[in-house]
Amino acid sequence: MKKLLSVFTIALIAATACEKSKSKQRLYEVNSTTSVAEWKGAAPDHFHVGSFAVKGSLTAEENGAVKDGSFLIPIASIQDFDLQDPAIKKQLLDHLKSPDFFNMAVHPNAEFKISKIEPYAGNDEDAVANANKLVTGNFSMVGQTHPITFPARINTVGDSLKVEATLKIDRTKWGMTKYTDPASPEYIIPDADIHLKMQAARK
Repeated sequence: MKKLLSVFTIALIAATACEKSKSKQRLYEVNSTTSVAEWKGAAPDHFHVGSFAVKGSLTAEENGAVKDGSFLIPIASIQDFDLQDPAIKKQLLDHLKSPDFFNMAVHPNAEFKISKIEPYAGNDEDAVANANKLVTGNFSMVGQTHPITFPARINTVGDSLKVEATLKIDRTKWGMTKYTDPASPEYIIPDADIHLKMQAARK
């Protein structure tokens, strides 16, 4: 009986400690109005630029250090910035939503889940200026999930948090293999440039 009570007491203490730890965590909600994932896709002789909306949340320790988070990117939110003709703009965006690319009817969202955040003191020339963290996570798109790692600048000031990062995504790793023959006049460079800009507020 004493042994059973001892086990119960240990479990109760552990559960209480866990709850206290959770209560000290800070939850930040991403501002979906001001947060974007800007993109640039290119062929050998031209390119297009635009953005996606970003939704999600981040969890930080009591000292403000971000530990994890997840973000949702609605494919329907895709925008193009460079085309002036509304009809041509719509044609491009409809094509990007089609099965040739994001296949939005079947996969309406892309998603990134952070698995690890480490200090960053590297000098990657493609990294955002003053990057201070190395972010690792799983990126899901078009029904496939693959790990990615990139430097980011993450700053917490009071109840506000900002994240900025620049990275490249090779679309072929997620099954977007259309227009990847360099000999074809329809060739599109597999790598897309992404510029992530997120603002979040403490809940």
